[in-house]
Amino acid sequence: MLFLLGLTKIPIIGFVKPRLIELNDQKARVKIRLRRRSKNHLKSMYFGALAVGADVAAGLHAFYFAGKMGKKVSFAFKGMNVEFLMRAESDIIFSSNDGALVSAAMQESLENSSRVNKSISVIAENINGEIVATFTMIVSVRVK
Repeated sequence: MLFLLGLTKIPIIGFVKPRLIELNDQKARVKIRLRRRSKNHLKSMYFGALAVGADVAAGLHAFYFAGKMGKKVSFAFKGMNVEFLMRAESDIIFSSNDGALVSAAMQESLENSSRVNKSISVIAENINGEIVATFTMIVSVRVK
């Protein structure tokens, strides 16, 4: 699903090739490798690649729960706040533990037939487990 999304709808996802590590009711984790496509001139991960990782980690739960509900979902990001703590000089793993929050937002949208906005937290860690950035993604969902 992630491959097809990158191939057909959002080409930048296909360009940096995030890999799904884990996806369940609570947690979504994806990895982006540090390589030529994701590296900047300082040999650390480019901001755009970091944004793609946070986007995918925060957005996977919407598609996951839509599939479980058997419903279509209209999904977009309204905003993003980020704090960079150190340079991302290795592969980066993006983790979101807000699955329950996304599920509740989708239930609320289904019940009220309206768009619901929630803030989703994403943590980006290097291969040593050090946090390199924290993201707050404002997700907007509407279940059809």
